[in-house]
Amino acid sequence: MVNINRIVAVVDDDESVRRALKRLLHSFGIQVETFPSGEAFLSTLSSGASCHPACVIVDFQMPGIDGLELQRRVGPTGVPIVFMTVHDDPAVREKAVKRGAAGYLKKPLDDAALIRAVEKALELPVLAQSELSTNFS
Repeated sequence: MVNINRIVAVVDDDESVRRALKRLLHSFGIQVETFPSGEAFLSTLSSGASCHPACVIVDFQMPGIDGLELQRRVGPTGVPIVFMTVHDDPAVREKAVKRGAAGYLKKPLDDAALIRAVEKALELPVLAQSELSTNFS
């Protein structure tokens, strides 16, 4: 089943990364919403705002809520998560994959690998949109 909702959320504390990923994904016809932190992303979801992503690309290492914590909170919704990180720690990678990560990529990102991971994630079924704004604590 292919998701008809092709909004991808990009969560990264680096504005230049958010901007570059938004341009890249737009060039493939994918709508993007960007967030500077895990807290901002979760706040938007819990507020019932119109952003209900089909996939989340998240930087593992961020101040506040890091990628693994974001995955823990979003996991029950079924929204696939693609991790990106500068520090490839095998223990962290293993934990993310065991929790169902749709991808785990090292920075600097290989554009083709990122697009493949996102396209794969967009093909995964996602729970009903009404379930996306619950269970974020």
